[in-house]
Amino acid sequence: MKKKKVNLRYLETKEHRGEHSYDDGHKHSSPERISKFKTYLPAIFSFVMLIVGITIDYFDALPYFKDWIRIVWYIVAYLPVGFPVIKEGWNSIKKGDFFTEFFLMSIATLGAFAIGEYPEGVAVMLFYAVGELFQNAAVNRAKGNIKALLDVRPNEALAFRDGDFISVNPETVAIGEKIQVRVGEKVPLDGILLSEKGSFNTAALTGESKPDTIAKDEKVFAGSINLDGVIEVETTKEFKDSSIARILDMVQNATARKSKTELFIRKFARIYTPIVVFLAIGLTFLPYFFVGDYVFREWLYRALIFLVISCPCALVISIPLGYFGGLGAASRNGILFKGASFLDAMTKVKTIVMDKTGTVTKGVFKIKEVVTSSAFTESEFMQYLMSMEEQSTHPIAKAILEYKAEDADFEATEVTEVAGKGLKGTVNGRTVLVGNKALMTSNKIEVSSETDSIVESIVMVAIDGKFAGYVTIADELKDDAHQAIKQIRESGISKIIMLSGDKDSITQQVAKELKIDWAKGGLLPEDKLNEVEKLKKQLDTKVAFIGDGINDAPVLAASDVGIAMGGLGSDVAIETADVIIQNDQPSKIARAIQIGRSTRRIVWQNIGLAFGVKVLVMALGTFGIATMWEAVFADVGVAFLAILNAIRLQKKCGTNYQLEKNQ
Repeated sequence: MKKKKVNLRYLETKEHRGEHSYDDGHKHSSPERISKFKTYLPAIFSFVMLIVGITIDYFDALPYFKDWIRIVWYIVAYLPVGFPVIKEGWNSIKKGDFFTEFFLMSIATLGAFAIGEYPEGVAVMLFYAVGELFQNAAVNRAKGNIKALLDVRPNEALAFRDGDFISVNPETVAIGEKIQVRVGEKVPLDGILLSEKGSFNTAALTGESKPDTIAKDEKVFAGSINLDGVIEVETTKEFKDSSIARILDMVQNATARKSKTELFIRKFARIYTPIVVFLAIGLTFLPYFFVGDYVFREWLYRALIFLVISCPCALVISIPLGYFGGLGAASRNGILFKGASFLDAMTKVKTIVMDKTGTVTKGVFKIKEVVTSSAFTESEFMQYLMSMEEQSTHPIAKAILEYKAEDADFEATEVTEVAGKGLKGTVNGRTVLVGNKALMTSNKIEVSSETDSIVESIVMVAIDGKFAGYVTIADELKDDAHQAIKQIRESGISKIIMLSGDKDSITQQVAKELKIDWAKGGLLPEDKLNEVEKLKKQLDTKVAFIGDGINDAPVLAASDVGIAMGGLGSDVAIETADVIIQNDQPSKIARAIQIGRSTRRIVWQNIGLAFGVKVLVMALGTFGIATMWEAVFADVGVAFLAILNAIRLQKKCGTNYQLEKNQ
């Protein structure tokens, strides 16, 4: 038995890059713990120093703990958490950005020291630092969840070179090379399955945990996990162009596309912060002109409380965190949003327009019925038809060729295509016409009148100038098509429309079966575009279009929200659509709407919570009722609650997400 060759140069490169295999993953867990401990060490040190100092103050345990010794003690407690904030504030000022939360916290805490409130000055900065640590941990976790959903890019490929499979970097594998994937390994590149069949876990790509069985010559996508037996794949894309690499890049970039709410809050914070600073200055000095027993120290203390509670960090961090949660939850459900703005846009959609083929139907044609004249048996009739259709690449021809005919030894010659009508040729010395009614009419073939009432696609056959019979071809509805339409309505969508390039009779039949409000067939891509443009002109109408992402690209781009079905293997879908349903299930559309609404609701809950508490404590602080301690706990507490609320979204919208009606 041959031993597997190993590309030592690749392994050395991998080692130098600091990558590790699963087997040695435990080796770097200890440095991670040390790194986390170092992150929290300054806050722990300051907390211990603060508690010891307050205890000594309260019990008057050490007589010499006063004057400069007490001041030095609290300065030492302050510096580990305060110095980084003051430094950050100073760097911002040098860049011309004066009014940041770092500036607010620095002024508030240094002011507390200036009036002798040393424990409170340390406490304000300590709890601010702890709040920042919690916020950073939550954001990193949210971003990590998004990345982990799709960051299943394999770091090696077994490529067939020099007569054997050797381990190489996937980035070095060219299109057309043969690769081997063993049980439990990830498929490193997109390709075509060379083995007879394979079973794959595609959860990272589609959000579906059930295995996907693929037959020979069907597509296999990078990131899928091989579940059963060693398989071989012929690559069709380079590593950088693989579906998983492009989708991962898209998801990572999604966090950079801000929603209007997020952008507004950031702009608001830049206006709000300087206003708060000037109000605090006014609160310090203006009472001198209106209050008889004005005491500068008292009003400065109130102004410092005002500054602490007004810090906008809870707003600035919890809102993007909410959107990170929504994007991550959607990805776990096999739904990719290209940005937070589209999570918001989905909540405003009132009209959904959908394509038929590939959206609510499987897009796979099958023979529904074979009808022949008395002159031919079904088997003989189908041999004539199949021998002709072997010369065609039309999807209907593929469906006909799946028919299992006995003794299929007929051969077609001199086959020519009649534009828009069908095929003409010779089979076993007999003249055969295969096509639509127009082909029969133009050749003066008398067709059975029963064909006029047939809704499905129909292929007619004439042999030696006489009508021989016909075959009806139908597309199947997807398994969850009925459920999808029902759930879309329950989501509050007021109008569902179907626009299709298929003939109108078939489109109307499907629309009637699914109880769709209005439908129109026989449309070219530009006709669909015109219909969507008309809908967009209606007042208070936001339109989402759902298509297969290929011939519907113009409409996907023009709609308020473009949703591509089965976008995993479609480059056009990834480029054009705003939302991609990876597993081809229309029932995911309603889930996308509900995740968008849940995200928006939690974001606005955070905004309301932050503003409500801040306004209340500001008022109490202004009238001397609240102290610096209340201000600290209110600010940090609000931020912490907002973070927990945002994290709740990730739990709520997992793969077992339950639809909420009419939210």
